[in-house]
Amino acid sequence: MTNCGFLIINKPPGYSSHQVVAQARRILRERRIGHTGTLDPMATGVLVLAIGKATKLIAYLDEAKKLYRARLVLGLSTDTQDLTGREIFTQPEMKVSRERLAAALDFFTGEQEQTPPMYSAVKVNGEPLYKLARTGQEINRAKRKITIYRLEADEPLLPFYGFKEGPVLLIECSRGTYIRTLCHDLGAHLGVGGCMGDLVRLASGPFRLAEALSLDELAQIVEAGTLNAHMISPAAALSHLPMVHLNEASAELVRHGGRLFPQDLAEMPSPEACRAQGLVRAINVDGSLLAILKYHQGSTAFWQPVRVLV
Repeated sequence: MTNCGFLIINKPPGYSSHQVVAQARRILRERRIGHTGTLDPMATGVLVLAIGKATKLIAYLDEAKKLYRARLVLGLSTDTQDLTGREIFTQPEMKVSRERLAAALDFFTGEQEQTPPMYSAVKVNGEPLYKLARTGQEINRAKRKITIYRLEADEPLLPFYGFKEGPVLLIECSRGTYIRTLCHDLGAHLGVGGCMGDLVRLASGPFRLAEALSLDELAQIVEAGTLNAHMISPAAALSHLPMVHLNEASAELVRHGGRLFPQDLAEMPSPEACRAQGLVRAINVDGSLLAILKYHQGSTAFWQPVRVLV
């Protein structure tokens, strides 16, 4: 499928995720492009783009875990919880020991609740919080459950950290975690204030920074006619889902939204493909992904298409 798949872009600093999508639309001459998870303008790193019909599959990707590298800045709090914001608290005479910092990192590892920052796209009564924040408003926000799977220094910790100092952190976390807020909360926990410096998203699910393209590189491969060599196919991007293999007749059924029974398949399905209410990839005779199916268990078991790439 031409222009159907996923691209990993290394988002440059200063660009919003929407601006990266706009640039990609211009380079690829394709309007059907969406991103799978916003990055703040100051951040860099993995921004996954869905191209063409693959935009239908964003909800089925396995991006539950994210990996970031962020710089913690101690002794300073801002209204945006990063260095781009207005200073609201400073403690120039602060000093935090290696032991206290290590204990704080351990304290914030695991399941917890986090309050989304005011400068975020979270909507309250239909209004994005960042629009309210720009007018000087601050409202109560519901806490969200998050998980920090890993929170550690990406460098040897110094004996002490002073004003506007702090280590570079590696953070593996659940989707929806605000790294800015984590840095702010770390500073508050230590009693000195804190915010986020640089931020790089190293991975989003299976999508890694090492495989990412810059926008300039994207333009170059399009010019060279080698785009397909860099595109991640829908079948590969959804490799976390079990698959069933179609023949010509069953593929035609799927294209029209019809149910599939075990006898309709080209091969015997695996036990993983027969889990109640489980999703599977329907693979066409040419090896491409044709649809996402849901398995329905009962006296007569069948798979029902929930998303078809036609």
